[in-house]
Amino acid sequence: MMSEKKYDVLALGELLIDFTENGVSSQGNTIFEANPGGAPCNVLAMLNKLGHKTAFMGKVGVDIFGNKLKSVLDEVGIDTSAMVMDPDVRTTLAFVQTFADGDRDFSFYRNPGADMMLKEDELNEEMLTQCKIFHFGTLSMTHDEVRKATKKAIAIAKESGAVISFDPNLRPPLWSSLDLAKEQVDYGLRQCDVLKISDNEIQWFTGKEDFDEGIKVLQDTYHIPLILLSMGKTGSRAYCRDLRVEKAPYLQKNTIETTGAGDTFGGSSLHFVLKYGLENLDEEKLLEMLSFANAAASLITTRKGALKVMPEVEEVKELMTNYLTNQ
Repeated sequence: MMSEKKYDVLALGELLIDFTENGVSSQGNTIFEANPGGAPCNVLAMLNKLGHKTAFMGKVGVDIFGNKLKSVLDEVGIDTSAMVMDPDVRTTLAFVQTFADGDRDFSFYRNPGADMMLKEDELNEEMLTQCKIFHFGTLSMTHDEVRKATKKAIAIAKESGAVISFDPNLRPPLWSSLDLAKEQVDYGLRQCDVLKISDNEIQWFTGKEDFDEGIKVLQDTYHIPLILLSMGKTGSRAYCRDLRVEKAPYLQKNTIETTGAGDTFGGSSLHFVLKYGLENLDEEKLLEMLSFANAAASLITTRKGALKVMPEVEEVKELMTNYLTNQ
């Protein structure tokens, strides 16, 4: 559906280690498991499972974790030729505490962390002209240097005709102020053709409790062709031109944590943008998109981590087929 380019999706942003709780030691201490993480690569990992050619642009340290992350991306098939490995900075770490209801709290070790040290002159400009979709979030916009790099990357990709995909992925502890966060989200909204936003982010950004009212504010202000709203346990919605499509979630009894669910949903949705093209999305295709994306996101909530354990297409289809009969 889209012009011939080397990569289906190129994502820029953070690649880090998520230390997720995994039980208690014999001494009663919390055990943390080192899971490869970072929203942009989670999105790419799902797209890889769907048969797409993907590439990652970002920075890690030359350390135990940076080397591990590079080998994981190579293993799942994400092109790392635009990834910078810097001997002078340490790979970013996040500790994730999971609550009883599956929700999470993050502690970041990033002062500085490698992901925020990417500079403009380290961008692989050639690769930026070779992607059908360019995807980014706001973690690469928290600090000056990496913000400049992100904005330059967006401009190059846009100039070369890429569809721009944006997921604010707000992490309040990483911002010096939420006003600065709002400013950068506003920038992202002005650039993007596809927006994936969560229920709490839309309420925070627009000040509207009602999701439809919040989305209308975004549509009127930014004229984004496709807005995808993830609503956790209540499913998802797609807003495309004057269409509004909603799909209930595939709730699982064996959900353990929600890490990567939004990214899995986002990656699955971009698959349908690649498959049909933005201008061809009608009600039926949007429903197909949301059904698949909800099911894929549901499966990831039953697994620890995300990047390495993205569901296979067959698993997603099986869940969609069997879900109603098992309820």
